[in-house]
Amino acid sequence: MSGRVIFLLEEPSMKTFLLEFLPRLIPGWQHERDFLLLAHEGKSDLEASIARKLKAWREPQVRFVIVRDNDNADCLALKRRLLALASGSGREVLVRLVCQELEAWYLADTQTLSKVYPDCAAAIRRLGKRFPNPDACPKPSASLKQAIACFQKTDAARRMGKALPVQTARSASLQAFVTGLERLVGKDTASQRGV
Repeated sequence: MSGRVIFLLEEPSMKTFLLEFLPRLIPGWQHERDFLLLAHEGKSDLEASIARKLKAWREPQVRFVIVRDNDNADCLALKRRLLALASGSGREVLVRLVCQELEAWYLADTQTLSKVYPDCAAAIRRLGKRFPNPDACPKPSASLKQAIACFQKTDAARRMGKALPVQTARSASLQAFVTGLERLVGKDTASQRGV
């Protein structure tokens, strides 16, 4: 069995989301034993730490997943830049971009989002109609804040991490994250954990 998966994350809200989401995606997975979530304080902090962390990490067989918001950047150029930062480490690295922000993943399932925020269901439905492709929403966090008066990033990350189905079809970036992670973990490892 391969070693742990270390996630290098752009921000704390993604850590909060993945703490809840990953054990549902890969049953039996436990934080710290099977995976470790390292949140950074934004894009610059994340990018400055990638090469250093990958070179300094001493744990054998560890694999890394770099997760960063796309924020309307050129996806291919951004992914190449992140992979270049990881090159030379000799580590297995998966880069996944969130289009455009984590909150777009919530928009990918407005039905679940409405269950999490039932008082705002009508506004959430309107938002879903406005952005049928959630990855194309230019600023999902701002759009959700307008639709959900009580919206707070960390609270929403916790709630949606617990509720969002692991196979949500409306977000291509969420699909890419899920399939890439499943491939990285591997069918044998996943089946050993009860998937």
